[in-house]
Amino acid sequence: MKLAVVGGGSTYTPELIDGFARLRDTLPVEELVLVDPAADRLALVGGLARRIFAKQGHAGKITTTGDLDAGVADADAVLLQLRVGGQAARERDETWPLECGCVGQETTGAGGLAKALRTVPVVLDIADRVRRANPDAWIIDFTNPVGIVTRALLQAGHRAVGLCNVAIGFQRKFARLLEADPSQVHLDHVGLNHLTWELGVRLGGPDGENVLPRLLAEHGDAIADDLRVPRRLVDRLGVVPSYYLRYFYAHDEVVRELGAKPSRAAEVAAMEKELLTMYGDPALEEKPGLLAKRGGAFYSEAAVDLAASLLGDGGSPVQVVNTYNNGTLPFLPDDAVVEVQARVGHEGATPLAVPALDPLYAGLIANVTAYEDLALEAALRGGRERVFRALLAHPLIGQYEQAEGLTDRLIAHNREHLAWA
Repeated sequence: MKLAVVGGGSTYTPELIDGFARLRDTLPVEELVLVDPAADRLALVGGLARRIFAKQGHAGKITTTGDLDAGVADADAVLLQLRVGGQAARERDETWPLECGCVGQETTGAGGLAKALRTVPVVLDIADRVRRANPDAWIIDFTNPVGIVTRALLQAGHRAVGLCNVAIGFQRKFARLLEADPSQVHLDHVGLNHLTWELGVRLGGPDGENVLPRLLAEHGDAIADDLRVPRRLVDRLGVVPSYYLRYFYAHDEVVRELGAKPSRAAEVAAMEKELLTMYGDPALEEKPGLLAKRGGAFYSEAAVDLAASLLGDGGSPVQVVNTYNNGTLPFLPDDAVVEVQARVGHEGATPLAVPALDPLYAGLIANVTAYEDLALEAALRGGRERVFRALLAHPLIGQYEQAEGLTDRLIAHNREHLAWA
């Protein structure tokens, strides 16, 4: 089995490598290719990756290359974890929206749209080259904004599934609170990427006992603290919202907080510099503890599970993924991309049925799906008016003066990445 990781020079990659090494019985990788145009970073990450494999006794071969076509040749699956424009673009995404009184964040709001506009054309080019190399290869997308990028891939006819670590993060957190094995904890996870709610937490399987009421009663304070929302909000909802919902439920509070401190991008850039120095130490043979602060916790376990189910028989039969709606949420078009539990196998992902949603959640999901429709159109076709329409439709924006100001700033800060600008 051959896998390729596009964006293999990312500081995330040792997390992924550690998972491949530990879970080699689940996903028997024979060859792993790390693909990245940043040769210096790739050399450091690739060196550590080989040492991790060697330390854990993995016999697989790890190679590195800046040549995309060579890297994906004959690959059974390609994982996408790229960041077009790097941390510098992320820094801008997190700052210029604040000038208009809006959340500055790289996956939602105006910053998320900017990332989508930069990313979708690049990902579609990569996917076309993967398909030419191997029409049967699966593409696993971890590149944000995952929902929009996955929808672009699926609409272009690619064999693609989107992946996010939010669900597995909740699963592991709840398993600790319940003192249960994570494999026995299943989530009624419903929504769009970075716009999800845990409607239930079930022990033993997808049809097991729902212990969410007990979790909230016994651990509500800890859960609310992790989400940085009041306990009373969680109690009133009766479900656990993704921490990304704080951008919607406490928008003005978040804007004030973001304006009063350095951006997350600046923190991550400093962390990456330190991590790369660590990766260059030939004595380092495992992922460093600092990597846990970088983000992407449990990404490797989720990626291994998904790849194993798509390519073999080792993965879990039910996983949380991003895939076509196909009637799962009846108020959305079939070709919307939702993030829900799905049965995953060689033919892809088939969402499981979900209960009728409270309008409190369904309304926001429908609104953000409409924004994603317009965002994808802007990413594929370009044009200032399409950008404005997408921003005006976003529930975190919605006012024409803000949308006008954000449109001007988005284009000005991203002109080098927008072929039409």
